Amino acid sequence: MFMLSSLTGKSQCNYELCITDDFGDGWNGNTVDVFVNGNLYGNYGASLVGTGPECFFIALNNGDDVDVILVAPKGSGTSLRRLFVEGNGLNSSFAIHQDYSGNARDKVISLGIGVGSGYLFETTFKKEVFSDLTGERGTLMGAIQGLFAAQYSILRKKGHSPSEAFNETVEEATQSLYPLVAENGMDWMYANCSTTAQRGALDWWKKFRDAVYPVFEELYASVESGEEAKITIEANKKTNYREGLDKELSELKESELWITGNEVRKLRP
Repeated sequence: MFMLSSLTGKSQCNYELCITDDFGDGWNGNTVDVFVNGNLYGNYGASLVGTGPECFFIALNNGDDVDVILVAPKGSGTSLRRLFVEGNGLNSSFAIHQDYSGNARDKVISLGIGVGSGYLFETTFKKEVFSDLTGERGTLMGAIQGLFAAQYSILRKKGHSPSEAFNETVEEATQSLYPLVAENGMDWMYANCSTTAQRGALDWWKKFRDAVYPVFEELYASVESGEEAKITIEANKKTNYREGLDKELSELKESELWITGNEVRKLRP
């Protein structure tokens, strides 16, 4: 993460550049160049080993000209890495906070193309943070786990076996339906499924929308107020964060839902 803010007075401030690698094998010779006043200030990343992080301090003076840009791939680092190696990529957003050089737009688009983005769409730093935090807590991870857990629990309560409950809740969705939605859209999915699935989905999707809409309103308000960022920062500052995280993650890993999922994945053809 590299954060810059306006400097005031005749001051020099040190900014911290921390680099990590989700895949865990370093940056394979790739680097980040930092230019100040059009001159190369430093080259970082070649020495990164494993996941990192590796941090560097960059000294800036009041009046220094610095381009502040952002490229945000729409997916996990693991997916980005795998797709890049395959010659593919993920769509990305980009933002320009400061353009002192007059070339920031060319730079940021080049970065997006460089990581393999299929297309790029423009946003702002603030909107990227707000939409990202909402998505992670919502349909990308938080809400979807909540839906999986609720449906699985109901099916088990009504006498369905773990295998049946998991397959009807998770396996069919992730292995069959979601890839088709990704390729063709939900409208195509509704038009090309059995009549029982079609009628049921058309009758029930708005009920689910109306039920969760207030939760998403609450979520976005928490993101917009800065509360979600504060919670994350405070949690990560704790010296025992990893121990607490492991305990939280074990609740998922040791739940019947995902124990069953682990066994089902072993049986995939």
